Amino acid sequence: MRNVVLIGFMGTGKTAVGKRLARLLGWEFIDTDAEIERLTGKSIARLFTEDGEIRFRSEENLLCRRLAGRERLVIATGGGMVLNPENVALLGQNGVFIKLYADPEVIISRLKGKRRERPLIGKGDLRERVLTLLKEREGAYDIAEFAVDTGKQSPEESAQIIYQYLKEKSYLDEDGQG
Repeated sequence: MRNVVLIGFMGTGKTAVGKRLARLLGWEFIDTDAEIERLTGKSIARLFTEDGEIRFRSEENLLCRRLAGRERLVIATGGGMVLNPENVALLGQNGVFIKLYADPEVIISRLKGKRRERPLIGKGDLRERVLTLLKEREGAYDIAEFAVDTGKQSPEESAQIIYQYLKEKSYLDEDGQG
């Protein structure tokens, strides 16, 4: 079975939806940012501050290499992971990309109070920073074969929508497993 790779901008609910989807499937859930923190012993914010974005992106790529050969994973990627074509190729070898998105206003409201742990939006006007990054990443998430607007329903409902899609596409067996 292929992995499910959740992609999308920060604040679209990849972790919240991913945990619920993994539970529905009976699969392992991996949040790439959390895994990088575990492997490096540093928070993402600290990694950015002490080692820079290049080091962080390198850690993302190394993690993609580790995950590419595994199966039955629901992977919640960092928002910028798909900016590296090699990461896309690695995760796409046995993964189905599902895009999560939400209106900018929903994203901004979700990110308020979380700026410290999100280095790319940590400084300046939050609204301006989010809109700028969304514009810079326009089209980056279009590699997904299916998309869910997480601003329109709960994480549980979003996970159910993805689960139904996977069943309809015959990615799952009759028991709903991969």
